[in-house]
Amino acid sequence: MKTLVACFSASGSTAKLAKTLAAAAEGELYEIKPAVPYEKRDLNWMDKKARSTVEMQDKNCRPTLADTDAPVAGAEVVFLGFPIWWYREPSIIDSFLEAYDFSGKTVVPFFTSGGSQLGEGQARIEALAKGARVLSGKRFSARASEGELKGWIDSLHLG
Repeated sequence: MKTLVACFSASGSTAKLAKTLAAAAEGELYEIKPAVPYEKRDLNWMDKKARSTVEMQDKNCRPTLADTDAPVAGAEVVFLGFPIWWYREPSIIDSFLEAYDFSGKTVVPFFTSGGSQLGEGQARIEALAKGARVLSGKRFSARASEGELKGWIDSLHLG
């Protein structure tokens, strides 16, 4: 089964988790990047004028992707990783989901968070990944072990 692990990571935590997941899933790793990278000041959620705050308050915001080279077409399963921002997926994930055809694929969200769950993000991802079977998202520590992730993958009965 051809597997892609696509992730967006602003601080590196989700990237670390995605790298371990790609090893556990024997999948290809792809980093989702915005055309304009986020700087530390953009991520200050306490600042109402910070870029991330402004983006997340507009549910139709779609930051531009740095590229559209993700090998989605050849994948059967796409693990989609991101940090939780304002109780849902970051807007750049919405941009990614709208940039590709997920018809017939299985999309499996995974995320990092200090304690928040996916909230409305699950339904949003299901709506944006048109034609895909979207499994329930799961939160992990950025330090999750390959063994822990392999156990989770096996529990999904993907193939």
